[in-house]
Amino acid sequence: MSQAADILHLCTSKGLRLTAAESCTGGMVAAALTDLPGSSASFERGFVTYTNTAKTEMLGVSPATLAAHGAVSEQVAREMALGALTNSDTHIAVSITGIAGPGGSEFKPEGRVCFGLAVRTPSAIEECSTETIEFGALGRDQVRLAARNHALSLLSRAASAF
Repeated sequence: MSQAADILHLCTSKGLRLTAAESCTGGMVAAALTDLPGSSASFERGFVTYTNTAKTEMLGVSPATLAAHGAVSEQVAREMALGALTNSDTHIAVSITGIAGPGGSEFKPEGRVCFGLAVRTPSAIEECSTETIEFGALGRDQVRLAARNHALSLLSRAASAF
């Protein structure tokens, strides 16, 4: 069974619903989950917010946060995950924002990806954690694939902890 199938099976058995807010992966997490039959039992929706405008309009990411930290930051990943949770009927939201390449800068190199994981607990309290992974200059396709796989791992761990 694939990682996505395992996640869906676990979420279905626990009555959990998922969402993903994606930037550099462009919907790859949503695609991995919805490629499987029966995914609608657990995957509620996905947000592809490739631009800052989309992040603001669809997820409520603050323009001030974007201006202060840039789109590729844990602060934006946090607001994306919380925005996805707020704008869906789900228990777990993952967010991804990064620089798949080519390119990058001295301060934000190619392969840097920030993740957010927001969880709505049974008491309706929202918890959110963030992290940054430096995948390195693996090339656009490989960075995106690595980011997708890491996001799926985050979803799996969160669902297991419920």
